[in-house]
Amino acid sequence: MEDLRAQQIEALEVLGDYNERLVKSIRSIIKELEGDRKEDTDKFLDEIIKGINWEIGILNGTMTLINEKEEHIKKEEMNDSILKLSKALEGKVDKEMAEALEHALPMFEKLGQVAKEIAGQQ
Repeated sequence: MEDLRAQQIEALEVLGDYNERLVKSIRSIIKELEGDRKEDTDKFLDEIIKGINWEIGILNGTMTLINEKEEHIKKEEMNDSILKLSKALEGKVDKEMAEALEHALPMFEKLGQVAKEIAGQQ
């Protein structure tokens, strides 16, 4: 059990560092999708989606620790954001993808903040 907890803490430390760059990238891609599209926007978006998927994987493996003392991340809200994003990505309409990313952004900001907070307390 202690090994699992140590692994979860380590994962949250890594997520906390990575999350800052991901959030910054999400903000940038939103602007690109809202009309400032660049030559590499699609490639950039693909990399961001990989990062989002990685963070979701870490979240799934650490949710018990994250919400151990209080509910920091509501699974239903995160699932709602991810489902909306997934549908927008399927449609490949820039405006809808930007809106879905804008909707999901606060959840990822909070996840990064909570990850740092919990990792720092351990």
